[in-house]
Amino acid sequence: MWKNAKQLLESAQNESWAKLCEGEAFWDHLLSWVRNSVLPDFLTDVTTQVDEIIEISPDLSEPEIFSMVTRYMVGFLDAHSASVRIYDPEAEKMLSYGSYPLEEETRATFIPLEGTIAGKVVKTKQPYLVPNILNEDLYQDKERVQKKGIYSILAVPLSIPRFFPQERDTVGVVQIYFEERDRHFTPLEIRMAEVMARRLSFVVARKKILSMFRINEKKETIVQKIFLKLGARAGVKMKEVFNRVVPELADIISLQSCTLFAVTEDDENVVLEAGYPDHIGYHGIGKTFSIRSEPAFELILRRRTYEVETPFEVVTSSYVLIMDPQRSEYISWNLKNFAAAHNINSILYVPLNEGEEITHFMAIDALDQRQRYSEGEIEIFVFLGRELMKAQRMERLDDTLHDFKNPAIATAGFARRLKKLIAEEESLKNGAIMKKYADILLEETSRLQEMALSIYQSGKEQVVNLTAVLLDRFEINKEVIKEILKQNVKLHEGPFDDPLLVQCYPVHLERILDNILNNATNAIPLQGGVLSIRTYARDDMACVEVSNSGMISEEERLRLLEGEGRGRGLYIIHRIVRLLKGRIDVKTGLNSTTVTVQLPLHKP
Repeated sequence: MWKNAKQLLESAQNESWAKLCEGEAFWDHLLSWVRNSVLPDFLTDVTTQVDEIIEISPDLSEPEIFSMVTRYMVGFLDAHSASVRIYDPEAEKMLSYGSYPLEEETRATFIPLEGTIAGKVVKTKQPYLVPNILNEDLYQDKERVQKKGIYSILAVPLSIPRFFPQERDTVGVVQIYFEERDRHFTPLEIRMAEVMARRLSFVVARKKILSMFRINEKKETIVQKIFLKLGARAGVKMKEVFNRVVPELADIISLQSCTLFAVTEDDENVVLEAGYPDHIGYHGIGKTFSIRSEPAFELILRRRTYEVETPFEVVTSSYVLIMDPQRSEYISWNLKNFAAAHNINSILYVPLNEGEEITHFMAIDALDQRQRYSEGEIEIFVFLGRELMKAQRMERLDDTLHDFKNPAIATAGFARRLKKLIAEEESLKNGAIMKKYADILLEETSRLQEMALSIYQSGKEQVVNLTAVLLDRFEINKEVIKEILKQNVKLHEGPFDDPLLVQCYPVHLERILDNILNNATNAIPLQGGVLSIRTYARDDMACVEVSNSGMISEEERLRLLEGEGRGRGLYIIHRIVRLLKGRIDVKTGLNSTTVTVQLPLHKP
């Protein structure tokens, strides 16, 4: 309305009272009219425009917010168009971040900081006026603006304050374009452009505050869901935590598809352990994939460096985002075809660290029309990954405490026997037996120590004799049977293939056998029964077979095969056997149940 003094004067002269006034009286009436009519209307326009900017929904994306504010600025200043650029300190470039009318597809994605109008405004933090673009050395693309009929620019600084000490202030520029050539910019126009740019900063800051609040709410929800699972009596199983927590968070964190991969201990493969949603056919739970088969796997597991940078990936220490699987060089042809078949538009990989070592990672797929994830969503996924790793550490602790039982019972029993022999008068005559008990005590206490250390590491892989280890664990289980006062249990040993060599972590093999023997012992009916063991080789596999009296239903047998039976021991057996690339079979006979574990035979 109030563009300049000339327009104001013309407007005043058109008033009826102006024709009757001359000299001083005219100016008195003019000032009174400005004070009583012009200024209130002008201030109403200004406050209305500022209020409209402030009330912009913070739920909109930043480019959408910038586009709306520039539309208000163009309308208020009677301009042709306007655009926003934000400074990226890492690239030292000015990034395109919104415009009105919307022209982001035709605008340059970025322009340099040096030698540009936007760069000068960012550096000086002062408005920059261009009365005639054709005479401005800092504006390079003069042909483009001439085609649009644009000849002058008002550029004002934009600043969004940081929220944390480690952050930087966000700085940029709003450039407002006019059709006039050799345009004179009034102080009022410059001031209003600055005011509206500051209100734009307010809207973006409010969006950031709201986003932080919502992120914290989601983090709190994740922690609550996980701790509810941690408090369950069945103990902690990372796969179960994932399967329980992720579906409940799907709506909260806009999750469409998510999978959990575990890195095998040989560091060569990954296993797909869990997936959401579970009804989608492409989640091949239990499948093994070579790390070398997928460049993205190598990238997230730090087996290769991000040497060829392209616009199709974002690689950071916290995540890898493949923004276009079809054009990225870090996606194999197999996965490209898979992504095309399932409408996967981007893949976010989040590593799950155990100290410096990455033991798991999550893959989050954006399906259908969705292209990528916001920074806030990525932060939520990274946080979820950290919480899942806490669950894994709890799982390891739970497993170890569970497996302490048998050696602890046996150690206590042998210690009592040894004490009794020492107390007898003829203790010297029992030297051989005492030595045997002392050796067993040393072995079992060392094993307890090794199990405690296995919470963080598994020791070293070795070639071990499966038969010898089975006989040692069976001897310990005999003592457990005595200690728990299990009655009328007949023990059968053999036949055995000896030696029967496998390559593994000894503590893993001992835990498998301890849990199988413990489960078989507990399954024997109260009136008594038989517990038998044997080993043999079949089709390049070393087999250990444990049978016990007692029947189970077919439904229970199938659950045992899937590792879903009651108790933690079977879950531990399945998890370790899978790591060792082995298999488990469960068969029932006439009043008997037989569990067979097959592990790859060692070939020198």
